Amino acid sequence: MKIQIPFDEVFKLLEEAFPVTEIRTYEGQRTLLEHPNYRLHIERDAAGRAAGILASWDFGTFRFVEHIAVGATIRGGGIGKRMLTDYMHSGASPIVLEVEPPDEAMAERRIHFYERCGFHLNDFPYKQPPLRAGQPEIALNIMSYPHPLTEAEFLPYKRILYAEVYKK
Repeated sequence: MKIQIPFDEVFKLLEEAFPVTEIRTYEGQRTLLEHPNYRLHIERDAAGRAAGILASWDFGTFRFVEHIAVGATIRGGGIGKRMLTDYMHSGASPIVLEVEPPDEAMAERRIHFYERCGFHLNDFPYKQPPLRAGQPEIALNIMSYPHPLTEAEFLPYKRILYAEVYKK
């Protein structure tokens, strides 16, 4: 029996965890479920509700963590770390993800979380294309696992991300 993905619960977690500029519309996010490279990993609580999600893309030569979110009332309990480390050990290909620049306390906390998990903050400019029509590009940083990347090493990944994830 195939388990139904509680998409409304998943989207609610995304809306709680990310600004509107960093998530797609409900319809846009739901459409991703049909993409062969997109994966949605869900951690359920004891009642079967979505407690945490990890949304990723697998491109063979590398993987991309697009979103990781845990319910606001249970953050800090280890669910996010467990989901991320399970994902990190589920394949051998490198992983990249985007983070806000370390300009404020919350962004620094996120970066330190990823660093404690084994990710490296890379030192080159990066702009995330808009996920919704009419939104601006966002200046972000790239983190990578298991090794730091140079901008030249990241360039093939960036081309794939822009084409497949952002349709740019």
